[in-house]
Amino acid sequence: MRRADRLFQIVQYLRGGRLVTAHMLAERLEVSDRTIYRDIADLQSTGVPIDGEAGVGYILREGFDLPPLMFTRDEIVALVAGARMVRAFGGAAMARAAEEALVKISAVLPDAERGRIDRTEIHMPLWVVSDAERRTIDTLERAIETRHVLTIDYRDEAGASSCRQIRPLGLWFWGKVWTVVAWCELRGDFRAFRIDRIASIACDGVVFRHEPGKRLADFYRRMERDQAAREEMERRSTR
Repeated sequence: MRRADRLFQIVQYLRGGRLVTAHMLAERLEVSDRTIYRDIADLQSTGVPIDGEAGVGYILREGFDLPPLMFTRDEIVALVAGARMVRAFGGAAMARAAEEALVKISAVLPDAERGRIDRTEIHMPLWVVSDAERRTIDTLERAIETRHVLTIDYRDEAGASSCRQIRPLGLWFWGKVWTVVAWCELRGDFRAFRIDRIASIACDGVVFRHEPGKRLADFYRRMERDQAAREEMERRSTR
């Protein structure tokens, strides 16, 4: 969780008007008590009316409220368009989260700006991604976050099937298809697998560690080297 998000959550937890200890906040936010002490001190220094002390607990004085979010017209359009794209082309969990995010954004916008969400006429078809693909996207996204090894039954462009153990590293959407970039244990190298060609997917509960040469950053570096090599060959060919 980003620090800004954690500070926001601390304020939300203190809104109930009851005493909350640093240890309770630390457990909910999965950080140390010492981190909470620092965060509370920083919030108090910016004028947030938090009463209390370490070892006793904290309470937010009545009357404090966060100011409404202020977005420009273009920012609102971008947020709505992005959320609708995720709803149309993302996983099922992503789609639900995008809908909920729009509801939350609408709830904290000033009254004069709230109607812009409904007036944004940017729409996406909802039948492009199948339910099976949505479930696969969700499974891959969770495995990327938790670093779980996956076993997939993959069919290539010719229809040939192979069983692969992969370390999923990132998801890419290309406008028509999703791919997952992964470290393939069978090939001992990076591979990009089209999600619509994954026939089955299973998680055996094995967690992998990021190793030098097998990380997403290493994949990016290889792409950059390959691109630089292609550009150099093109320059030489035009001389």
